Amino acid sequence: MTDRIAVIGAGQMGNGIAHVCAQAGLPVTMIDVAAEALERGRKTIAANLDRQIKKGTIDAAAKDATLGRIADSSDLAAAADASVVIEAATEHAPLKFKIFADLDRLTPPETILASNTSSISITEIAANTSRPELVIGMHFMNPVAMMQLVEVIRGLATNDATTAKVVDLAKQLGKTPVEVNDYPGFVANRILMPMINEAIFCLMEGVGTAEAIDTVMKLGMNHPMGPLALADLIGLDTCLAILEVLHSSLGDPKYRPCPLLRKYVAAGWLGRKSGRGFYEYAK
Repeated sequence: MTDRIAVIGAGQMGNGIAHVCAQAGLPVTMIDVAAEALERGRKTIAANLDRQIKKGTIDAAAKDATLGRIADSSDLAAAADASVVIEAATEHAPLKFKIFADLDRLTPPETILASNTSSISITEIAANTSRPELVIGMHFMNPVAMMQLVEVIRGLATNDATTAKVVDLAKQLGKTPVEVNDYPGFVANRILMPMINEAIFCLMEGVGTAEAIDTVMKLGMNHPMGPLALADLIGLDTCLAILEVLHSSLGDPKYRPCPLLRKYVAAGWLGRKSGRGFYEYAK
């Protein structure tokens, strides 16, 4: 067993996690069922490394070395030689449950299985495996390469050794791990999503334009980005999925997703990734 990391999913979060793992010197296998997603993910990593070169934080040799540590595969069985698997698939509970059941079957019994979920119960995910003590949440922030925080979420059965190893891994990646308990939305999204949701209600009710709402929060609250622009960056479909988990799991009407958010998602206005959300973006 090597110290190889397997990352499940080559999308926005998955390729970011693969990037930081490889840049920290770890061999990585990036796995996605879609070959085009793997190709896009590798191109995104290369482009982000080019940005780092322009900023002077790395040189061309470091870029080549980082890319050289990343293998890719469309077969989940490629995770079998990893000591830690980090799942970063779509925020959809049945999909995650299936992936973890499959990983439990395909990987050695000592492999740690981590999820980058932003809201789904780690305890429920772990229940789909025969090793709940080795299942943990490892919630990176977007964009992964820039953001320091990793929420480390213990499920009901997660043991101390698993937690210690994942905390050490986060530090090895240059991140700051913060341990939190397994409640809907954990800490980050339990606080962030109601704020974003309230900003969407303000827009729907005509309290202000998107630009006005975001400017108030940037200049008045010293936020680096307004909540509507941040929602576009995260993905409006992801915001809706997290709010639905909060609403159904906690049963409190304060988490009810704004109807305007539902309408935008139904229209395919998902934010930056679709070219339109609360703002329009050049393709």
